[in-house]
Amino acid sequence: MRALISKEINGFLGSLIGHIVIVVFLLLTGLFVWVFPDNVLDKGYADLGTLFYIAPWVFLFLVPAVTMRSFSEERRTGTIELLLTKPITEMQLVLAKYLAAVVLVLLALIPTLVYWYSIGNLAVPAWNIDSGGIWGSYIGLFFLASTFTAIGIFASSLTESQIVAFLIAVFLCFIIHVGFELMADFSVMGGLEGPIKNLGVQQHYDSMSRGVIDLRDVLYFLGVDVIFLLATRTVIQSRTW
Repeated sequence: MRALISKEINGFLGSLIGHIVIVVFLLLTGLFVWVFPDNVLDKGYADLGTLFYIAPWVFLFLVPAVTMRSFSEERRTGTIELLLTKPITEMQLVLAKYLAAVVLVLLALIPTLVYWYSIGNLAVPAWNIDSGGIWGSYIGLFFLASTFTAIGIFASSLTESQIVAFLIAVFLCFIIHVGFELMADFSVMGGLEGPIKNLGVQQHYDSMSRGVIDLRDVLYFLGVDVIFLLATRTVIQSRTW
């Protein structure tokens, strides 16, 4: 399995899409944080709220772009059957592709630590910032991106078309990101507003962004990841039914 993970990571880093994803993520977040109106310098106080607001929306499109070829390309070229003849289980295959995509997402996030360092030095006095909230936001953003990755892997297993896989993943990620929030805002929901919001990632992401890492939020993200990874395995297994 380790060899397969390495192969997938090298495949991402050796492909144009891997580099494009990292560059586009850093370019967009950098523009919103430092250049576009309402940036950090315009606000006049040391805060990375702009980064943690815009990053989920950027990942909403970039993560599906990373995962869209994971199984779609294997199905289109017929190499999925070859992979399944190897001495690995379907779950190991799914996990290898999932972990490789998560590593690429992590590689896109790491350079943004420069923003945190810059904000800390710009603060007056230096490092008069909410480091707990920033680290909590980074952890929350990583978990959110990992959930988008699990959804993208699942979408890729459904079709041979990378474009269709991308669109399915974007739709599902949008639903789980803000869909439940929008649904809960309807007045007819009444007392169900809280439970419905808890079904979406936004509520748990916001909770982590306050710098408090609640076990319930961590279990939520891990639970959603497991559900979509198991669903992906089921789709792969269905080819032999």
